[in-house]
Amino acid sequence: MYNIIKKRVSVRTTDTLLKHPWKDVLYMQNNYNISQTSLSLTTEFVPDKNHEAYYINQLVESMNHNDIYLTGRPKEYDTRAILKLVLFSYLRGHYTCRQIERVARENLYARWLTQEQVPSYRTIARFIVSDDAERMIRSSFKLMHKFLVDNNLIDDAVFVDGTKILANANKYTFVWKKNIMRFDDMNREKINVILKEIKEAESSAWAQSLPMDYEKLDLIIAKLEERLDQLNQEVESTKKVSPNPAKQVRRSIKSKLHKTRQIKEKHDEYAKDIKIFDERNSFSRTDNDATFMRVKEDPMRNGQLKPGFNLQIATNNQFVLDYDLYWNPTDTRTLIPFLKSMTCHKILESNKYIVADAGYGSEANYRYIEDGLPDQIPLIPYGTMLKEDSRKWQSDERKVMNWEYNEENDYYIDPKGVRFNFYRYTKRTDKYGFVREFKNYKAEYKDENQNIIKPAITAGGNVRYININPEWEYFKAKEKERLYSDIGAKIYARRKIDVESVFGHLKSYLNFTKFTVRGSENIKKQMGFVLMAMNIGKLAK
Repeated sequence: MYNIIKKRVSVRTTDTLLKHPWKDVLYMQNNYNISQTSLSLTTEFVPDKNHEAYYINQLVESMNHNDIYLTGRPKEYDTRAILKLVLFSYLRGHYTCRQIERVARENLYARWLTQEQVPSYRTIARFIVSDDAERMIRSSFKLMHKFLVDNNLIDDAVFVDGTKILANANKYTFVWKKNIMRFDDMNREKINVILKEIKEAESSAWAQSLPMDYEKLDLIIAKLEERLDQLNQEVESTKKVSPNPAKQVRRSIKSKLHKTRQIKEKHDEYAKDIKIFDERNSFSRTDNDATFMRVKEDPMRNGQLKPGFNLQIATNNQFVLDYDLYWNPTDTRTLIPFLKSMTCHKILESNKYIVADAGYGSEANYRYIEDGLPDQIPLIPYGTMLKEDSRKWQSDERKVMNWEYNEENDYYIDPKGVRFNFYRYTKRTDKYGFVREFKNYKAEYKDENQNIIKPAITAGGNVRYININPEWEYFKAKEKERLYSDIGAKIYARRKIDVESVFGHLKSYLNFTKFTVRGSENIKKQMGFVLMAMNIGKLAK
């Protein structure tokens, strides 16, 4: 490994007779030769017990892993080793498969986790979207939750919030539902015009048998092809006739057949798009599961909609207990399905309080928690709760809550002295099928002398009405009481430092703002990797 080099050097002396004294000196030089034969040994390295790699190893090894191959070729790499590598790489902010492969080659901790194995980026990409990854991620969240409960690292509150994560889709690949429906109507008008022209041009029984139905384009094309074959035979039998009327009719039928086929292609395309929309108003051509929504990352400052997903997480002590992804741009309609998911994963069994911001405060959400989750207490303010305490709101004569109410006789009196008596019960059903019940009150517009009371009449000359939702008022009063109590206020004050900091760590520190995979199932798996890596990083601190 070393070379011995002999070199002559000059020696300084006081003897003037020796003008050029020299001395031979031996040097030992490191012989760097990467091609030299050497004995390969596994790196003898063990990370500290408070390092993230150690916690990753402990978590994955504690799983009940049964990787049995009944058919096909055996796996070249153990899925546990790849899972450890992916979690460690995500914790370091490396999300692409080529970056993860590079980490496996160059990082000492990653090499210890994989025991010197270096899976290719293709192997890593297949694992991230595999069924094994989904099963192992769900198992890791279950083990993490049990560990946090057993070690008293979390209490009985669960904090819910959402953020937008960009999809792996081009921002100009939008498809809008209103446009597709408008184009489909235009397509329908085109086929109606074509059929009308055919029936006007030909009075035969064949023309009258054409169905005037947009959904029977296949039958219309078949009849046009049949008619074209008949015209071809007529032209063949009347070759010497000039001008030939059959040729003119054939030319017209060919043109209409070509247009009908184009209409059929568009019809099939629009039908496919409408099926993809489902309840959404938009989707991306690049990733059909992505919905266009407004995100906070807006460098152009023009409010441009971008394809993305609404990530909902449940946290406690900055540990992510559960998560899910939705297409809804707002958080209001994501709470009920997210609570159902948490109930299925047994997250709410150890949590008493459900804490969220005002974006989740709605009658439907309050009703679901009270009826479906009687053991849980919601600490969710409604949208106008803080405004109702302001001086401006309390002095506004238009607000019914500022009017005088007689509970015994069930009537209201507004600041102008107009009395509103109970009139009837009404119901309203929104576009999502949720039913709200209202009490309708009608103003007394005549006095005892049968004279019209002007304040009881609107500017249009109609009698004034007000609608009161008793159930909504009940939930508002109940939430106000809970949030203004000492316990409720103390728990709700933790929301900003608990769940919001998780999003800050995810986007600012780990720089995870966009998925690298496509499809709703695949992005759920990748999101699970990122959030579990964050939990391990939090645990190791």
